[in-house]
Amino acid sequence: MKQPIHLITSICIAALMLTLSGCKQGKNAINSDDKKISYGIGLDLGRKAKQDGFTVDPDALANGVRDGLSDTKKQAFEDKDIEAAMMAKQKELMAQREEKAKTAGASNGKAGEDYLAANAKKDGVKVTASGLQYKVIKAGPAGGKKPLATSEVTVNYRGTLLDGTEFDSSYKRNEPATFPLNRVIPGWTEGVQLMTEGSTYEFVIPAALAYGAQGAGPIAPNSTLIFQVELIKVK
Repeated sequence: MKQPIHLITSICIAALMLTLSGCKQGKNAINSDDKKISYGIGLDLGRKAKQDGFTVDPDALANGVRDGLSDTKKQAFEDKDIEAAMMAKQKELMAQREEKAKTAGASNGKAGEDYLAANAKKDGVKVTASGLQYKVIKAGPAGGKKPLATSEVTVNYRGTLLDGTEFDSSYKRNEPATFPLNRVIPGWTEGVQLMTEGSTYEFVIPAALAYGAQGAGPIAPNSTLIFQVELIKVK
C-alpha cells in the first residue's frame, strides 16, 4: 500500500496513543487490556473518519482489520483499487471544504466590513491609512519608549472574533509573549508601533491585515479580528 493510506493509519494510531488514556468505559465492562486497546483503536478510527467526512462501512472495516491481522495475505480488494478510491474521496472532500471555506469567507468578509464601518464612528476610535482601527484604553507614561518594526516587544494580549469568541490570550497562559514585531501579522506590526511602553490599546484588524482569505486554525477565512494589547517592554 502506498503512502496515503499508511499516512492516514499512522496519524490515527498516533492520535490514539495520545488520547487512549481518555477513552471512557461504556456500560458493558471490557475486562482485558487487549480488548480495551482494540476497542480504543476502533473508537478512535471511527471518530477520525467521521470528523474527516469519510463514510465508513463498519462490516467492511472489521473485515479489513481481520485480513490485516491474519497471516494469509488475504485481501478483498487490491491495494491499487483501495488507493484509487481513497484518492478520489480525498479530492471530493477537499472540494467540499474549499467550497465551504469560500462561502464562509464571503460571509465573514461582509460581517467584517459592516463591523469596521460601525466601529469607525465610535468615540475614541482612529483609523489609519491601511484601514487599521485602534483605540487607546490606557496611555503610557509621557516620553515612553516606542517600538520600531524591527524591535522585539513583550506584550500581554487577548484576541477575539467579532462574535466575542476568544481564540488566543497570553493572560490565560499567565505569561507575556515576546517576539520581533516584524514577524507577526501586518496589523500587529503597524499597530504596536503606535504604542508606548505601559500603554494598552484595542485594535480592530481587517482581514487583509490579519490572516486574509486563508484563515489560520480557529480563525476562519476573511475574519476581522479584535485585539487588546498591553505593551510591557520594548527591546
